[in-house]
Amino acid sequence: MGLFPFIILHLCLLVMFETCIASIQQFGKIYPGYQASQMVYIDNKGIFLLSNNVKFAFGFYTSLDVTLFLLVIIHIPSSKVVWTANRDLLVQRTDNFVFGKNGNVYLERGNGVVWSTNTTGETTTSMELRDSGNLVLVGVGGRILWQSFRHPTDTLLPGQEFLEGMQLKSFPNRNNLSQHLEFRSGDLVLSAGFETPQVYWSITNDSRKTNNGISGKVHSVTLASSSWNFYDQNKTILWQFVFSKNPGWNAFWAAVLGSDGSISFYNLQKGASNCTPEAIKIPQSSCATPQPCGPYYICYFENRCQCPSLLSSHSDLCMPHMNLTCDGSKSSVKLLHIGDDLNYFALNFVTPLMTSDLNACKEACLGNCSCLVLFFESSSGSCFLFDQVGSFQRSNAGSTGYISYVKVSGGPSPVIGNGRKHIFLIMVVAFATVMVIFGLLYAGYWCHHKKKILIQYPLDDSEEDNFLDNLPEMPLRFSYNYLSRATKNFSTKVGHGGFGSVYIGVLPDGTQVAVKQLESTGQGTKEFKAEVTTIGNIHHVHLVNLKGFCAEGPHRLLVYEYMSKGSLDKWIFSKNGDGHLLDWDTRFNIALGTAKGLAYLHEECEVKIVHCDIKPENVLLDDNYVAKVSDFGLAKLMNREQSIVYTTLRGTRGYLAPEWITNFAISEKSDVYSYGMVLLEIIGGRKNYNSRANSEKSHFPSYASKMWEEGKLREILDTELKIDENEERVVTAIKVALWCIQEDMHLRPPMTKVVHMLEGSCAVPPPPTYSQLGSLSGFSKWGSQGPASSGVLNGYFSDEALSDVRLSGPR
Repeated sequence: MGLFPFIILHLCLLVMFETCIASIQQFGKIYPGYQASQMVYIDNKGIFLLSNNVKFAFGFYTSLDVTLFLLVIIHIPSSKVVWTANRDLLVQRTDNFVFGKNGNVYLERGNGVVWSTNTTGETTTSMELRDSGNLVLVGVGGRILWQSFRHPTDTLLPGQEFLEGMQLKSFPNRNNLSQHLEFRSGDLVLSAGFETPQVYWSITNDSRKTNNGISGKVHSVTLASSSWNFYDQNKTILWQFVFSKNPGWNAFWAAVLGSDGSISFYNLQKGASNCTPEAIKIPQSSCATPQPCGPYYICYFENRCQCPSLLSSHSDLCMPHMNLTCDGSKSSVKLLHIGDDLNYFALNFVTPLMTSDLNACKEACLGNCSCLVLFFESSSGSCFLFDQVGSFQRSNAGSTGYISYVKVSGGPSPVIGNGRKHIFLIMVVAFATVMVIFGLLYAGYWCHHKKKILIQYPLDDSEEDNFLDNLPEMPLRFSYNYLSRATKNFSTKVGHGGFGSVYIGVLPDGTQVAVKQLESTGQGTKEFKAEVTTIGNIHHVHLVNLKGFCAEGPHRLLVYEYMSKGSLDKWIFSKNGDGHLLDWDTRFNIALGTAKGLAYLHEECEVKIVHCDIKPENVLLDDNYVAKVSDFGLAKLMNREQSIVYTTLRGTRGYLAPEWITNFAISEKSDVYSYGMVLLEIIGGRKNYNSRANSEKSHFPSYASKMWEEGKLREILDTELKIDENEERVVTAIKVALWCIQEDMHLRPPMTKVVHMLEGSCAVPPPPTYSQLGSLSGFSKWGSQGPASSGVLNGYFSDEALSDVRLSGPR
């Protein structure tokens, strides 16, 4: 009896000891006989194997159902899953991962197996999780028996060779459709996973690849730096697909086939919070993927969806009612015409069923019980039939598109054959004739009226429509009548300028908007295009949001989010109606927010955007006094490779950088100068030039620089501000402003550096003093690490150059 309790205690201790040993995470490799489950490693979130560089982890990952798990490889810094073993068959907490001594590695589910390396009988020595993210089963002599890089799921990593016979498969979308990346006949293609796969992209048809004129058969693909490289069977590079212009010295790229059907490129090194996809993707347009909308919907403007009007009136939820039968009878189905100018993603990659006329194409679809949709091209007579379908597209500008029919339930279209129907037809023809006569009379009047309109508004509408329709990620397009109702016939004006008036409006969902109605035809038209082009597809908390536009006949309108506090000039140059004074904290946050908006334009957009008209009137404030840069009608776009650019004079006197006046090339540093002027005005609560002030104080920047040199900071501050002039943020803001308004653009800091200095994350060197403004050879040009030597600056502060006059007309 005394021995029994001792044995029980010994067994309990042994079980506890083995459990503790089992739950210790392994580094680099595991060995035959190893087992793991989510339950055992629950304290480590299911992770049981880490790579030696601790960048990758192998273990159990919780699915949407917290009781079921996937066996995955995770990139730890970005928290992204890069490989999955059991995507379709999830396991429970107690199910085991097993490294069998018989050479096979597998994942159990109950009494079955849901995943395996299929290496039973091989002599294995270890399984390694390498620093590249590759999970490798190693045999005798280091021979690789199996590796995850040869069995990818939806992600490719640097150094991973994607070969013929391999496939990427996306997670299913909301309609349970997956997409595949694979090789076909020497080409790399993306296809929709219907029963009969439908191709929607191929590398040979993508004009964005380098060496586009070279032809060849693709045998392998690898990620290298910021490009996707394509090789033939001899390892000779055929093409490169460059997906990032800012690769970064330590970038770690991943190509991911998403459930939306597009391949996106992520720099995993940015970490979980900043790991966003590059702007360049495959295919570039969302509408070129199989199902950006539901089946039968029309995709337009990238991600907007609309059911064909004839189909929506015929069925619920944009799904044709139909029971497919193959009994040879056509009486139970008919074809519903849904459009003459549609397109479909697969049409560029399939051969037509036949070349004929439309009636023969329709008969072919009616006679094929599997046919759901037909597309017919009038110019070539090509007839295409599909047994499954995704989303439709609008035809491209300049293309006639395809005539499209959908098969629906119902009897065949009636044939007019009796007398009553002939009488009805005659009445219709007679009525139509009368209407044509009236139509011709009206058309004559309209043509006469149109000539007058075209004289007044010489814009080529079709040309501009093509321009607007081809813009990527274009904002919503409103009709003139819609905006007229939203603004109550433009009854409440809240602003006015040389290019037009601004009215307040309310959309049907209750959202307040500001509607700018452009009135001039010359510069106003240029401003309209510039505005839609520039901010139509960029979004930032410190940039005003363009919600949409109207381009209809002579009408050109821009619809913005409504900024209830108006523009900054109303708050810093004079007290508003209720006598409210902006305190220092609010002013500083406005200055910092404006700097962040400009830094985004200069550094983070696909192209460099120079605003060209930074002034207090173009800094708007919302309910919480959050600053947003607005009015991009004069903006200049620059390639990332360009450091300077020549352009026509634009902007507002008083905020123009010297290079504008002297006809030198401008750059984003020209915006920095304007920002410096605005920052000084925020600090001082006065305009940068005041002819009514005494001669010393009339030009505020010169006066502020002199007061800085003499240590009289109180003289620079707004007299109504109650704040210590030696407060750290006050001193920082003054120094930053004086750096920004240097005559030599190379002395001005970039806006990203301005943001860092205002946030206190880097030191601000003393700016040049007033006595040194004429000769600054000892001062610095701003580089990535700070200043470096500069040349001599010439004086530039004249009353004429700094008078507050808008060069391109007021706004």
